[in-house]
Amino acid sequence: MPHDGTPIGTVQSLYRYPVKSTAGQAVVYSAVTARGLRHDRGWAVYTDDGGIASGKRTQRFRPVPGLMQWTSRIDDGAAGPTLESPQGQRFRVGDPAASRALSEAFGRLLELRPETTVQHHDETPLHVLTTSSLAALGNLSGSVVDERRFRANIVIDTQALPAFAEDGWTGAELALGDEVVLRLGPGMPRCVMIDQPQAPVPAAGRTLKLLGLHHGTEFGLQAYVQQGGMLRVGDAVFLR
Repeated sequence: MPHDGTPIGTVQSLYRYPVKSTAGQAVVYSAVTARGLRHDRGWAVYTDDGGIASGKRTQRFRPVPGLMQWTSRIDDGAAGPTLESPQGQRFRVGDPAASRALSEAFGRLLELRPETTVQHHDETPLHVLTTSSLAALGNLSGSVVDERRFRANIVIDTQALPAFAEDGWTGAELALGDEVVLRLGPGMPRCVMIDQPQAPVPAAGRTLKLLGLHHGTEFGLQAYVQQGGMLRVGDAVFLR
C-alpha cells in the first residue's frame, strides 16, 4: 500500500477482548477482519433472559457488575479463549465448568456463548484512541490516565498532535501499516464503565464527569474496517 496521506503517528498498543466485558489482552500483532481484530469479543457472557453481560443496560445488554475483574485471552494456536477468575482459576470458554464458575461467582445464571447473529461489539468493530487526547485528559485529572480504562482496540501514538485532534477525522480514512485501512466514524460514547475497576486497573471516581464537563461524553473514535490485513505495534499511521 502506498503511504499516501498525512502521517499522524504509529500504533502504540493493540488490545482484544476475547470475552466481552472482561479485562482483555494486549497483543503485538493481529489480523484485522471485517469484524475487527481477530478473536475480539467473539464470546460473551449471557444472562438468563438472553441479554449480553455488560456494564450498562440497553435492549441488548445487561449490567453484570464485577465481570471486568475476570480476564480473557487466546494464545496462538489455541482452539479458543480461556477465562481467568480474579482468584487465578482458568477455564476454557467452551467448557461448561466456565459457565458454572461464573454463575456461582455472581449468584445468578450466566452462560458463555459465541457470537451468532447478534453482534457483541457495542457500536462498531473497532475503537481508536490517541495518546494526545489521553494526555489531555490526564492534565485535566491531574494524573496519568491508563489507556486500558477505555477498552480500545487501537491506541495511536500521535506525538505532538493537539488534544482531541481526532474530533475532526470523522469520515476520513486511516491507513495503518502496509495493509489495513479504516473508515472513521463518530466519537465513541462513554458510560460508567470507564470509572469501574477492571483487572488490573483500579476504579476511578471522576473520569466520566471530567469528560462530561470538558468534552461531552465522547472519547476516541468508532471505526469500520475498509481493508483488512495484518496490523502490528509500531506500524505507521496515515490520515487521508
